[in-house]
Amino acid sequence: MESSRTQQSTEVLSFNLFSRPLHPELFNIYRNQQFFQGDYEVNIWLTGCSHVISVFHSKHCMTELICSPEQLLPIRGHLQEFPFRKEKTHQSRWGDDFIYMMNFQVENMSANLYETSHKNLLKLTKKRGICTPFPQWARGPLIPFSYIDYEARWEELHMHTYHAFPDQQTIIKTQSLFSMK
Repeated sequence: MESSRTQQSTEVLSFNLFSRPLHPELFNIYRNQQFFQGDYEVNIWLTGCSHVISVFHSKHCMTELICSPEQLLPIRGHLQEFPFRKEKTHQSRWGDDFIYMMNFQVENMSANLYETSHKNLLKLTKKRGICTPFPQWARGPLIPFSYIDYEARWEELHMHTYHAFPDQQTIIKTQSLFSMK
C-alpha cells in the first residue's frame, strides 16, 4: 500500500465519520495506541499522513478518519464525509450522553512559513502525543509526518491532529472533542 501514498494529495483526502469501529485490515497502520480513561476506550491508528480514531463509550462508538478516495470503507455505519476544503465544523449527538464535535482546516502556506511551522510542530512532538515521520515519502529536506496530541479527561477526550505534506506546503489540522457526560 506504499504506492497509494504517492497518489495521496490533500485535494482528494476526506474526513469521514462512522458510528462503529472499523476493521484494522482495511488500513496500513504505521503506529497504534490504545488506552482507557474513565469509562471509555480509545484506539488511535496512524495510517500514513492520515488517521483513524475510535472512541468506545457504553454501547456507542464514534470513529473519525482521514482517507483517500481509493480507501475501501464499509457502508454500514457511515455517517458523514467532508472533503478537505477550507474549514469545516460539525457536531453529532448519540443518546443522552455522547457528544462529538470536530473542526478541521487545511493550511496552505508559503515556503518560509511552512518550514517554520513544520519545525515547530516537530519540536512539540518530542514533548507529548504520538508522531510518525515518513522519510520514505520525502521529496526534499522536510519529511511528511502525522502527529496526534490528546488530552484524556475523565468524561472528555480532546484530540488535535496534524498531518504534514511538505511537497504541497500544507498541514491538515483537526480538532475533535468526544464528550461522555
